[in-house]
Amino acid sequence: MNYEARHCTHCGTALLPITLAEDGGDKERLRCPACGWTHWNNPTPVLAAIVEIGGKVLLARNAAWPGKMFALITGFMEAGESPQDGIAREVKEETNLDVRATTLVGAYEFLRMNQIIIAYHVVAEGEVRLSPELVDYRLYDLQDLKCWPAGTGYALADWLRTRGHEPVFFTAEENAERRRGLDEQPLLPKN
Repeated sequence: MNYEARHCTHCGTALLPITLAEDGGDKERLRCPACGWTHWNNPTPVLAAIVEIGGKVLLARNAAWPGKMFALITGFMEAGESPQDGIAREVKEETNLDVRATTLVGAYEFLRMNQIIIAYHVVAEGEVRLSPELVDYRLYDLQDLKCWPAGTGYALADWLRTRGHEPVFFTAEENAERRRGLDEQPLLPKN
C-alpha cells in the first residue's frame, strides 16, 4: 500500500491540491487551506550497503520477499545521524557485523517509492546474525554477482566496475522469476 499525506500535520485539516507560485513557477501541491502548511513530498533518504566480508559480498533476503530475491542491506536514515553513521548502524542492526571502512558509491533514484538511495561499499567483520527482518543471506564472490535493474542493483553494478568487473544483469525473465510474487504484495517501506 502506498501511503500519502491526507491531513495537515499542524492543524489536522484535510489537505487539498492547491496551486501557488514557487521559485520555479506555479506548482500544485497538497496544501492546508486553513493554515497554509505545504506537504512537499520530498524523497526519503534510504541508505544501502554493499557489504564486503572476507572478500565476498553479502546479499540478504527480507522476510517479506520471494525466496529467490536477495539484495543489499538497506534502511532509512535516522534524524541526527550522518549517512556514514546510519549505514554502519543499519549493517549492525540487520547483520550484527561491525563496519570497519565506508566508501560512498553514489546516489540512485527509486522513484516508485519516492526515495533517494545513498549507496556505500562497507568492509565489515564479525559473525553474521540476521535481524528478524531478514531470513537468509548469501556470500558471493565478485564474479558470481548478478545485478538487478533497480536503484540498489545499479549501485552494485557501479561498484563492480570500480573493482574491474563488468557487471552482469539479470535478464528480464530471470528478474521476473526472482521477483515473482513481490508485485502482488503491498509496497514495503524498504527496497
